[in-house]
Amino acid sequence: MTTAAAHAPAPEARSAPPALGRRRTNLVFTTIVLGMLLAALDQTIVSTALPTIVADLGGGGHMAWVVTAYLLAETVSTVLVGKFGDLFGRKIIFQVSAVVFVGGSVLAGASTSMLMLVVARAVQGVGGGGLMVTAMALIADVIPLRERGKYQGALGAVFGVTTVVGPTLGGLFTDHASWRWCFYVNIPIAIVMVAMAARTIPVVRAAVRPLIDYLGIVLVALGASGLVLGLEWGGNEYAWGSAVIIGLFAGSVVLLAAFVVVELRAKEPMLPMHLFRNPVFTICSVLSFIVGFAMLGAMTYLPTYLQFVDGVSATMSGVRTLPMVAGLLGTSMLSGVVVSRTGRYRVFPIIGTGVMALGLYLMSTMGADTGVWLESLYMFVLGLGIGLAMQVLTIAVQNTVNYHELGSATSGVTFFRTLGSSFGTAVFGTLYSNRLDPNLKAALAKSPGVPPEAAASPQALHRLPGAQARPVIDAYADTVNHVFQWVVPVALAGFLVAWFLKEVPLRDSARAAAGDLGEGFAAPDSTDSDQQLERAVARVMRKAEGPVSLEVLAASGSPITPGEAWALGQIHWRTRIHGETSLAAIARAHRMPEEVLEPIFTRVVAAGYAHHDGGRLVPTEAGRTEIDRLIVAWRDWLDHRLEGWTAEDPEDRARLARALDNMAARLLDEDSSHRERTAV
Repeated sequence: MTTAAAHAPAPEARSAPPALGRRRTNLVFTTIVLGMLLAALDQTIVSTALPTIVADLGGGGHMAWVVTAYLLAETVSTVLVGKFGDLFGRKIIFQVSAVVFVGGSVLAGASTSMLMLVVARAVQGVGGGGLMVTAMALIADVIPLRERGKYQGALGAVFGVTTVVGPTLGGLFTDHASWRWCFYVNIPIAIVMVAMAARTIPVVRAAVRPLIDYLGIVLVALGASGLVLGLEWGGNEYAWGSAVIIGLFAGSVVLLAAFVVVELRAKEPMLPMHLFRNPVFTICSVLSFIVGFAMLGAMTYLPTYLQFVDGVSATMSGVRTLPMVAGLLGTSMLSGVVVSRTGRYRVFPIIGTGVMALGLYLMSTMGADTGVWLESLYMFVLGLGIGLAMQVLTIAVQNTVNYHELGSATSGVTFFRTLGSSFGTAVFGTLYSNRLDPNLKAALAKSPGVPPEAAASPQALHRLPGAQARPVIDAYADTVNHVFQWVVPVALAGFLVAWFLKEVPLRDSARAAAGDLGEGFAAPDSTDSDQQLERAVARVMRKAEGPVSLEVLAASGSPITPGEAWALGQIHWRTRIHGETSLAAIARAHRMPEEVLEPIFTRVVAAGYAHHDGGRLVPTEAGRTEIDRLIVAWRDWLDHRLEGWTAEDPEDRARLARALDNMAARLLDEDSSHRERTAV
């Protein structure tokens, strides 16, 4: 790095938020968590209520769309809202998303038909996607850089928590209040959240206006919706060979082909097509689709099986799915730890998809006579497989793409997982509906005294005498078994695909992230490449053994002592970021008397590395030379550990310079505000 480059003006960065006190930081984080919790919870809370909703509103054939509408709208919203946050400020977008989410919740709770509920869920999905992606961006905006890792990890863990509590909470509302409270419960929480956001979250806007790929977003949304709609209607509302179904599939193919063409030409594409030249990204995207397909499809229809076949309450159907969730979370954490320590990840998707296929097959053998413990074991096996396959896919992708593509690649994997969840729920629903109707007709023919409305309600069904209810119970068991049987080949396809995943040595930044559960669940994250690089640098530094600054100082060949390097670094960075500095300003920032710091700065001045200009401290030419040595040593240190980044690439050098400037500015601002944060 040349001297001119080292001392050039700091690159333009995003506008920095005002420094926050400890109390306000905690309030902001609480607000963000509430938003993430609401959005993530509504992915799973409705699953245990679905049988009761169908009994009340009818339209069992549209049951899958109660989940799918939310997921599709959320997928599109996460892409669009991230750009809007850069354009208008994340605070206002966070609040608008909350209002949209509440509006959808009110509409869902007041629904009088399945169609109205599906529309309401789509509105909820728009707001929910906005809440999630803005929450992740706000963490980067307002949480101190030194503490950001633990806050981001906690936010990612919210997804794991909602996977556990969502179905059970939905069951509790259904049994003890009404299924409508699965949606109404969002209203008071969201009102509190919006009020807290208005008072606590600072206004931060990006310095550069983003380019939004509107056409690409519209095309992929319409194309994916057409495919899901065709899968949901096929063989149910319309024959597979009907003009409507063929038209939906043909139109979707045309729309998705147009999407590819648009992405190839867009300046800032939603999903850069060149990423698919990377075989690791392609394989991980396919596997993410399959994992999402199996996970949410199973979680949506398992409560239906448990309520109709086993006769448990909505609450207990949520509790009974916990073995699957326990297996999923357990192996997600275990695989992350093993990958972090060993650097090897390829084996996990292979074993995971194989175990997932086994779990789906075992679950396809369940029936009315299957014991509770055996059912729990089968669910646990499925969860083990999903967790093993899910955790490492994001890490594998982040390990192989260039740092300026980290955001796009991570969002791409998340996109395919969500899309897989949408397709999985739709396919599960089609298989379920197409099999259930003839099965119920045959069962009701065997039990002529059973009213049709009793067969549509798990509570009414299990109030019937055993002999009358048994044919209907067997019909539901056979239907759900049929669904799981047809999904086994999908999991086996994933098993075959996983063998093609290339094992690439894990770079330090990816290894450091492997143990973070939030990475595995892939909460929607920022596509800002500079933010992603900042996170990668921070992870590498946290992962490093021993004092990094001493290692870098030794490698630089500079004759200055560690104390002199610290003092000279304070002068250099504070002058670079703020334009000037002084001993008094540095002392205030570190909450120390000037007399304590004065000797080391006097030594720096005496050695000729800095001089006094009035009240200011200014580095001399000799001081700048030593700074240059340290900068080159830092660059070499990072060059060795940030695989995928090269010091020879001018774009990479400029990107790293921006990232380090942003980090330095944040750290200096946080030092300056340390007094207020700790005093509150």
